[in-house]
Amino acid sequence: MISRIDLRGDALPEGPALRDLLPRADFDVAAALDKVRPICEAVHHRGDAALIDFAEKFDGVTLERVRVPVEALDQALAALDPAVRAALEESIRRARLVHRAQRRTTHTTQVVPGGTVTEKWVPVDRVGLYAPGGRSVYPSSVIMNVVPAQEAGVPSLALASPAQKEFGGLPHPTILAACALLGVDEVYAAGGATAVAMFAYGTESCPPANMVTGPGNIWVAAAKRYFTGRIGIDAEAGPTEIAVLADDSADPAHVASDLISQAEHDPLAAAVLVTDSPELADAVERELVPQVAASKHVDDRIAPALKGPQSAIVLVDGVEEGLRVVDAYGAEHLEIQTRDAAAVADRVRNAGAVFIGPWAPVSLGDYAAGSNHVLPTGGCACHSSGLSVQSFLRGIHLVDYTRDALAEVAHHVVTLAEAEDLPAHGAAIKARFDWKVPESK
Repeated sequence: MISRIDLRGDALPEGPALRDLLPRADFDVAAALDKVRPICEAVHHRGDAALIDFAEKFDGVTLERVRVPVEALDQALAALDPAVRAALEESIRRARLVHRAQRRTTHTTQVVPGGTVTEKWVPVDRVGLYAPGGRSVYPSSVIMNVVPAQEAGVPSLALASPAQKEFGGLPHPTILAACALLGVDEVYAAGGATAVAMFAYGTESCPPANMVTGPGNIWVAAAKRYFTGRIGIDAEAGPTEIAVLADDSADPAHVASDLISQAEHDPLAAAVLVTDSPELADAVERELVPQVAASKHVDDRIAPALKGPQSAIVLVDGVEEGLRVVDAYGAEHLEIQTRDAAAVADRVRNAGAVFIGPWAPVSLGDYAAGSNHVLPTGGCACHSSGLSVQSFLRGIHLVDYTRDALAEVAHHVVTLAEAEDLPAHGAAIKARFDWKVPESK
């Protein structure tokens, strides 16, 4: 059901050589670019008409308009199961607690008497948020995108989610209800690359955005890459990943259930166990059989995900070697199920989010830990962070110097300008002090 990779005995290689030994999904964004380019340009040139045509082509629905009426949001919230509403409200409450603490404050540094540099934090003016709607419905992704943007103070938020034939061309009603709970009333029935293009270029009904965030399939990732430079993006999110670093103290039933929980997302989802215990590896394999059989999405998601080349049990000599492996892997979600798990987790350098011990499974982070579940995938955790308030803020430096403060450092500025063969830079300083500017040769 899941393959094994044995890294015991020999010294582990360094850097890319170690990464190349580890399982990873085949997710070729570059190849998808050629297919999303004409879609994006159709939206550019035809606006809402293109969005309506693509909704009919890809989603099988005929739309009269792309923007969702506010009444539909209100109706979705009124019809929402009370238990689901309570769970969403608690998820929102916890996410706000965590993300509110991430707010940045203006800070002024006095560099010299009369010379200060102030860093102020300014939110992006307008953000387009994307909530997937393919194999599953993700109101949790609405929360994870909207809350940090709101806490950052973004003044204009819009959300897109695919049109659903089952619901008359509207996005899934639970998505709409989550938007209503969060106070987001600008919602569009648009999916995949068309939604990203709508936000990047703008259409008759949707003003362009400065930034697009939110998870999605390979077409969403390819569209984000296509528009990089025109708009800001959070990340090119690939298939979800879980890595579990465990020793013989871990409960194999817990480990197996956590691997399955992420395999449930997608046939390309990665489930990786790194352990120094062959006994645990054997026990987890045994546990997978009945747990998978008792699951819902076995044939179309879980089984192909666990059997795929992106999933494996990796055997190592010890927890120390296991740490090197998970750091090389850079998982989106990393669980530490070892003795003294907190101390081990503190040594992790590359992971989107780390879940410590047996009572902090990834599922908790997906919904109600308060953390954000929009995280870097594909090993990008070695250089990127998950979505946060900081994602929606820009730092701007305000430089304020008096005449005396500039005079004190002027000779250094002129010296460095001349060292870089940029004499006009130095001349801009000299002009303020009646220095003679050398004639150009």
